[in-house]
Amino acid sequence: MTIKKDSKALVHFNVLLKDGSAADSTRVDGKPVWFVFGDGSLTDSLESQLLGMESGQTKKFELAGSDLFGPVNPDNIHFMDINQFPVDVKLEEGAIIAFEQMGGGSLPGMIRELKGHSVTVDFNHPLSDQEIVLEVEVLEIR
Repeated sequence: MTIKKDSKALVHFNVLLKDGSAADSTRVDGKPVWFVFGDGSLTDSLESQLLGMESGQTKKFELAGSDLFGPVNPDNIHFMDINQFPVDVKLEEGAIIAFEQMGGGSLPGMIRELKGHSVTVDFNHPLSDQEIVLEVEVLEIR
């Protein structure tokens, strides 16, 4: 059976950066995920790479991070006063901090810049602006 527009596919995947370092993997916890095709949950770029694959097949390909995690949105970059952060939080560029959301839950934000009392926090997905390599293994197709 092959993946078609109305298929569901159980897959293992590895998300790698261009330098080969691992960013995410379903293999870490041994739990593959279901990809649903044609319902809008996957980007067109990702679907086009996977359509036609068969159960048991593996594939490795490059994608822009925005094709998996959405484009960088300038509205998701915020400037905050350093006094809004608890004193025990170590602020440094590249650090990812969990911010409490109204109504519960948390949202990760990356510290992009520290300048005086201003802290630039980016709430875009950290891989949105990266070129990535995706390795996919199709386990089952329905």
